Amino acid sequence: MRQVTLPSGDLVPALGQGTWFMGENAHKQKQEITALQLGIDNGLTLIDTAEMYADGGAEKVVGLAIENRRDKVFLVSKVLPYHASLNGTIKACEASLRRMKTDYVDLYLLHWPGSIPLAETVNAMETLIKQGKIKHWGVSNFDVDDLLELENYVASKQLITNQVLYNLSRRGIEYDLLPWSEQYHLPTMAYSPIEQGRILKHPVLATLAQEHSVTPAQIALAWVLRRKDIIAIPKASSSEHVMDNINALKVVLSADDLATLDKAFPAPKRKQALEML
Repeated sequence: MRQVTLPSGDLVPALGQGTWFMGENAHKQKQEITALQLGIDNGLTLIDTAEMYADGGAEKVVGLAIENRRDKVFLVSKVLPYHASLNGTIKACEASLRRMKTDYVDLYLLHWPGSIPLAETVNAMETLIKQGKIKHWGVSNFDVDDLLELENYVASKQLITNQVLYNLSRRGIEYDLLPWSEQYHLPTMAYSPIEQGRILKHPVLATLAQEHSVTPAQIALAWVLRRKDIIAIPKASSSEHVMDNINALKVVLSADDLATLDKAFPAPKRKQALEML
């Protein structure tokens, strides 16, 4: 399993597991837990979740999945921006810990920029580190301007990652955000790397998948994983889907393949507003 080095020095797998939309249906809980555990046992040890997902339901699923596996998992969760005051962040984190039945989160993210001053949120994150409730913190859905503002309150290596939307159909971050992040050695965590399946019927993906004897989803995921500074976190709520994601790591896209994908999904030529789902 290829790994990415975080600014903290921690090594995490380039391919993790997302949990958005998990925990919404009690009848699917066993299947979701089994899928997450299969992923962990096969090296997908970074699990991303959030208090927002299913109003904490996804965190409960994660808690059940990591039982007796906690020491193998790099656990990521997020605080909603309107909870991100000093006291609000701490309370939100404590609630997440209870739902996941764990004493700490490896990485805690501000889900997106909000109205609460960043200085206060940073203070909350550093307080949580001192309390031992989180090991590291980062942000999500931050554009370059947001990161530049954050620089006023953050010392070197405090910020661990920026989690943003990135896939073949959402390439806007390549214009300025990815170069900025690369310059500052800030890894990017890519959510919805296959656009929640909406791009998978594209004829170019179908053709390349046939040529490589894989699925269109594996081509799309391999494209995101081509970059060494990207951590992809696709959701997989079935065991079959987990193994499909793992096998995407074996797909090697040639220069011609990448050129074909660039033609079908052009790179940005100007600044674009940061997209979110």
